Amino acid sequence: MPEAPDTQQQIDTAVQSLDAVIIGAGFAGLYMLYRLRGMGLSARIYETGTGVGGTWYWNRYPGAACDVESVLYSYSFSKELEQEWSWSERYARQPEILRYANHVTDRFDLRKDIRFKTRVVSAVFDETEARWLVTTNHGERISARYCIMATGCLSAPKQIDIPGLEQYRGETYFTAYWPHDGVDFTGKRVGVIGTGSSGIQSIPIIAEQAKHLTVFQRTPNYSIPARNGPMTDEQQNKVKANYAELRHRQYNDWIGLVGGIEPVPTKIGNALDATPEERQAEYEYRWNLGGLYLYTSYQDLFSNPEANETVAEFVRDKIREKVRDPAVAELLCPKDYPFGTKRLCADTNYYETYNRDSVTLVDIKTTPIEKFTTKGLTVAGKEYELDTIVFATGFDAMTGALFNIDIRGRGGVSLKDKWAAGPYTYLGLMTAGFPNMFITTGPGSPSVLYNMIIGNEMHVNWIADAIDYLAATNRRTIEPTVEAEKQWVDHVNAVGEDTLFVKTNSWYVGANIPGKPRVILPYLGGFEPYCKRCDEVVAKDYEGFVKA
Repeated sequence: MPEAPDTQQQIDTAVQSLDAVIIGAGFAGLYMLYRLRGMGLSARIYETGTGVGGTWYWNRYPGAACDVESVLYSYSFSKELEQEWSWSERYARQPEILRYANHVTDRFDLRKDIRFKTRVVSAVFDETEARWLVTTNHGERISARYCIMATGCLSAPKQIDIPGLEQYRGETYFTAYWPHDGVDFTGKRVGVIGTGSSGIQSIPIIAEQAKHLTVFQRTPNYSIPARNGPMTDEQQNKVKANYAELRHRQYNDWIGLVGGIEPVPTKIGNALDATPEERQAEYEYRWNLGGLYLYTSYQDLFSNPEANETVAEFVRDKIREKVRDPAVAELLCPKDYPFGTKRLCADTNYYETYNRDSVTLVDIKTTPIEKFTTKGLTVAGKEYELDTIVFATGFDAMTGALFNIDIRGRGGVSLKDKWAAGPYTYLGLMTAGFPNMFITTGPGSPSVLYNMIIGNEMHVNWIADAIDYLAATNRRTIEPTVEAEKQWVDHVNAVGEDTLFVKTNSWYVGANIPGKPRVILPYLGGFEPYCKRCDEVVAKDYEGFVKA
């Protein structure tokens, strides 16, 4: 794939003028640039990395793959693109998704308007000019009418808060910032800290190479076999012939997991209305499908604890079947939170990996890691000597990347201060006091609980239409009213409180970051109702927004 040009030569420190600045060259940023260009506006993306792809640029750890079927996890805005691109596997892996992102970038000639190796350090709203002054780490300054935060929901890695890391003399790697040329674990004693999605995907592959692998687990996760495999020509052709129907089903679904190759029924009724035999058959069907389709079986799984326990125990029994050592199997069985209220994972031979003699599981919930040493780390007074430590420790989700930028709106108020008690948005798209600043798949939107590419497309289209509306009505700015924002946040919280998600210490509620306010971050009311609400707002002349 093409290397990013070195854009940091002879940076112009004079203030440049653009219609729009886009921060982030992931799937949201790329499509936002495409849309704005099509509207005749001048726009530029600023990207910290040396290439496009966002999440798929940074996360190159072994086994990194999408947990949504490839044919679903792809752009829908171009029918030609849908027809010309073919996926090699049912669940694309990171290299292929990155190739897809680069293909899109070059097919639509987007690269010339992307500044790579450039981090935006501040974005300040000028009330007199009604423009955003954006400053980069290279001293570049841009004045833009619109500022679009396409910074991603899982792009700010969690900081390590265990003492003594600086003393450790071995190799350290973070799944979120994996070396582009890979890592060879052959013959090494490796420790992996964390068993979320990146840990669950990478652990089986690291175990195949390492002399010995020690997994340090604080909280076990529910994981379902991905059952990945090659896409046949017949499957490809069938999908391409029916893409319009496939997209219709995606946009009219709660979570977007509608089946890529074959339709999968969603929300078929209540678990507790079914007989035990019917539930077992339904769960077996979805388990054998692979991927995340247990999410979309019964509609009461995330509101009724008793219903949730039926699927939770089903998965725990599957774990017990896979892991030979009963004590290890029980450590791997989640028991203190409802199924699916932490990010559900899809794996290839994750649980089977613990049957290897060369793999050890260490429980760090009852006895946390005490400290790092020069040779490794200690747990319960025991030192584990390690040549390499891999941190699969997660992210400061949904707000972390925004807070890494000094964003200031009206009156110099910082976004971080405004959101000190939790994020306040209207529709997850904008926040009061920050005119013409848009957020793609931000807090208060379905975001991480929906197909991210389609969700980002929907948001980009809404943003582009709002910008077009301002031009058509000779207005300079748009921002939510405080009242509309509060009503939306209250609605998001009320919907969340009716679910089991709020009962779990997960990054969905910010509980993985010490000191972060515990509030529900994504909107749990479903994608289809959310889209209808966004459409209603527009139909009522952008109800809840001030246009000036």
